[in-house]
Amino acid sequence: MTNAANFDFSGAKVIVTGASKGIGKGIAQRFLEAGAAVSICARGAEDLEKARDELSAAGRVHAAPCDLSRAEQIERYVAEAAQALGGLDVLVNNASGFGRSDDEAGWSTSVNVDLMGTIRMCRAALPWLEASPSASIVHVTSITAFRPSRKAPAYAAIKAALVAYTGSQALELISKGVRVNTVAPGSTEAPGHFFETRRLAGDPEYAAMLATQPTGRMGMPADIADVVLFLSSDAGRWVIGQTVVADGGQRLNGG
Repeated sequence: MTNAANFDFSGAKVIVTGASKGIGKGIAQRFLEAGAAVSICARGAEDLEKARDELSAAGRVHAAPCDLSRAEQIERYVAEAAQALGGLDVLVNNASGFGRSDDEAGWSTSVNVDLMGTIRMCRAALPWLEASPSASIVHVTSITAFRPSRKAPAYAAIKAALVAYTGSQALELISKGVRVNTVAPGSTEAPGHFFETRRLAGDPEYAAMLATQPTGRMGMPADIADVVLFLSSDAGRWVIGQTVVADGGQRLNGG
């Protein structure tokens, strides 16, 4: 597995949304290990404080609660984070409301958090990113964006919208020195998250999903984080407006 030490983000300032646990926390951890200063946000203050305490062992961490469905909270958080970090070089839009159902609640959550929350984060961060000599935005979507979904139609549709938006946004922002890309993870297991809960409960759906993994295991947050670091690094300088699937071959295997 790629080690974060292979990337040098010394002096870089990074925001990772939805980073109190799971993939987001793994991304923050990798950036810290590579020398960056990182700001994390999430809705739950208790989980956020716990994550900050744990991540602080790896480097300089700023944390503040932020509800990404609220435009005014996004503006406040980004300004506070940029001031605390001393600028901004990388924005990782990882947060999701996980609005799965095909009803008002599911669509409202997916649109307001996953889509508009991401767009508003980018707008709020842009003045600081434009001042960076190596600015990058990375969205975290899902392989669900590429297929129909009976279980999570709203989530899948909005993740597909982010994939489509990535190219348009990349074309708009590259002239301002900001690269934009997307990572689409497959099934990823992390402490306290969906798949770990199902595994511990002996849920047969976990075994069924695991069977779609040609590697014989679920993805881990570090698997996704390493791709995010690559896209944000100088090594990824010629990758613009792309969606990189990081699923261990799950899609190819029918997952």
